[in-house]
Amino acid sequence: MNNFAGIEDDFAAFGSASVLLQSIPYDGTSTWGKGADNGFEAFLDAAENMELYDIETDSEVYTKGVHILPELTVNHSPEAVFEESYRVAKKMIETGKFPTFFGGEHSISIGVIKAFYEQYSDITVLHLDAHADLRSDYMGTPYNHACALHDASKNTNLIQVGIRSMDTSELPYFNREKCFLAEDIYGTDEWMQKSIDMMGEKVYITFDLDALDPSIMPATGTPEPGGLDWNTTIRYLRKVFEQKNVLGFDLVELAPIKGNKAPEFLVAKLYYKMLSYKFMLANQTI
Repeated sequence: MNNFAGIEDDFAAFGSASVLLQSIPYDGTSTWGKGADNGFEAFLDAAENMELYDIETDSEVYTKGVHILPELTVNHSPEAVFEESYRVAKKMIETGKFPTFFGGEHSISIGVIKAFYEQYSDITVLHLDAHADLRSDYMGTPYNHACALHDASKNTNLIQVGIRSMDTSELPYFNREKCFLAEDIYGTDEWMQKSIDMMGEKVYITFDLDALDPSIMPATGTPEPGGLDWNTTIRYLRKVFEQKNVLGFDLVELAPIKGNKAPEFLVAKLYYKMLSYKFMLANQTI
């Protein structure tokens, strides 16, 4: 496997890297569009063709080091993926490095988030998504992608942004005060600081790429109209990283479309932006 963004081995080695990148290419419970298990390879290919100087932060965050861990190969059941994701996330947290995760479908986040809230009992989970993902179980398992945030809703301070699709079975677990629906935030920015003020100091971000509008992110299994645009998204994420201690994040549900590389390049850029905000903002005059 190539290094992230083609960076030199000195920056990609475990010992020198500040960032760990874990691929969990599981796509076993998605119910419509398939292909999220191929997302990581497409993401890495796009990252190799990305400029590594970030104009906004005047930085090259790759020099902090990004180490790619061996991908998780367990995929024979949702329960097994949950257990393995949980185990690996716990080990990553213990290293003291910055853990990042790449799906796969959104169910991979359940075990990861559990590892974080067990380590940090006061953690906030910031959930960007088109779907509420609050079902207690779906298709016979609580580890379905439609249940990705159910456990977090009970064990963390859950803030949801961009939601525009849900089922009535999710309403008992849905906190309207802490959910910023896509229809309510469109064309405004007051919601940004309001949502940040609801967060604790420690934050984990789980980002389902269908939070973005299909016009810029068609490469997901369940695209929904009315999503976030690029500039709104990065403005918001910058504010979160500036004001809170983001402890890790995941990006999920990239299902590549043959012949259209734009979505996977967007995801590579998004990942790099989030690292730039995490490590380089402290050097800027805000």
